[in-house]
Amino acid sequence: MAFALGMDAFSLAIGMGMIGLRYRHIFNIGVTVGAFHIVMPFIGLIVGKFLTQYFGMLAIMIGGGLLLFLGCQMIYSALFSHDRDSGVIKPVGFGLLLFAVSVSIDSFSAGLSLGMIGAKTIITLACFGMVSMILSWLGLIIGKKVEGYIGVYGELLGGGILLAFGLKLIFPI
Repeated sequence: MAFALGMDAFSLAIGMGMIGLRYRHIFNIGVTVGAFHIVMPFIGLIVGKFLTQYFGMLAIMIGGGLLLFLGCQMIYSALFSHDRDSGVIKPVGFGLLLFAVSVSIDSFSAGLSLGMIGAKTIITLACFGMVSMILSWLGLIIGKKVEGYIGVYGELLGGGILLAFGLKLIFPI
């Protein structure tokens, strides 16, 4: 389950890595995403099973909306910004929080389910955090390497990836 939840972070990290991040930022992003993959399911456990359906869909919609916003913003910046770095929401500060929440929102729903099956909370949450952190680092590094080959189009591709995942969350098939 930790690997499945971390794969979202991996996929989206590839797109985010294409905006040309330093390795220090990659480290910070991975740690933050890992922390959110611990906090979000813990909050889900606290909220309880009677709210599963209502908050499960709400959480998915919020996560999808955040991804749509980030993806559209990256595409807009790539197409219309003369200064490449001026309009992009960088994954630092508030931008980092937006990214971490958007990739870990599905962990909230998983936490709701974990409370119902009586999973070992500490071990489960630690696995969620570690796996998503490592997969985020891997995705960001791959994105950074790919960005070097495709140049400015990397931001368009990264925005497209975030946009596609946002649409997938909001409109599941």
